[in-house]
Amino acid sequence: MTYQLDDLLYLMARLRHPQHGCPWDLQQNFASIVPHTLEEAYEVADAIEQGDFSQLSGELGDLLFQVVYYAQLGQEEGRFTWGDIVDGITRKLVRRHPHVFPDGNLRTPPGALSLAPEQIKQRWEQIKAEERAEKAGAPEQLSLLDDVPQALPSLSRAQKLQKRAASAGFDWPEAAPVVDKIAEELDEVRAALRAGDQAAVAEEMGDLLFCVVNLARHLGVDAEYALREGNNKFERRFRYIEKQLQACGKRVEHTELSALDALWDQAKAQGL
Repeated sequence: MTYQLDDLLYLMARLRHPQHGCPWDLQQNFASIVPHTLEEAYEVADAIEQGDFSQLSGELGDLLFQVVYYAQLGQEEGRFTWGDIVDGITRKLVRRHPHVFPDGNLRTPPGALSLAPEQIKQRWEQIKAEERAEKAGAPEQLSLLDDVPQALPSLSRAQKLQKRAASAGFDWPEAAPVVDKIAEELDEVRAALRAGDQAAVAEEMGDLLFCVVNLARHLGVDAEYALREGNNKFERRFRYIEKQLQACGKRVEHTELSALDALWDQAKAQGL
């Protein structure tokens, strides 16, 4: 027997049954589930980055369960149902792909309409702008940045803010001026350090990081992914240092920095 989506929806309803459900699940609400949703999303990303496709199906199931959970909560509160979620995303994607669904009908057989990639991109941005206008409700509330989520990781949010502003022409024409701007922001960090102003240091560091994300965007590099890879590289090399020291009966905290640097260079030379 293979379970289907309807079975998962039924399971969720059972878990939330007022008299016979799971005590932990009955205590949950929209806000309390959010941390679990973020964790599951990162576990999906991690499985993909690690090439661990044997685990990916399970991680995707965990992530799907989060959506099912929200659907159950929405239904209980009379806000929306699973059907509303599926209908909404399907309608949105049909609307955003006029080059695939020229008449706006999901079931119409593929037609002969053909759009150039640039036309597709322009149409996508136009549709997104229309959607933002619908959400805003009033023209004076409309901003290109309205639907950039506050909860995004900071690097991802910076990149998205910059990309949205760039779509309106607010952007450097090439990468070189961004490099110059990074140097300028670094000088401002140094000035704040010399002044001993910790609040200014924090502010200038924010500006510096924002500019680095901007450079990554101009170079076609996803900043969040690049930093994750940088984290992974650091972890591999640091673990190498720990392993080498352990083999000699030593610990990192009891080893001189020069020796640690030498082991770091060894790890680097080995391609770690």
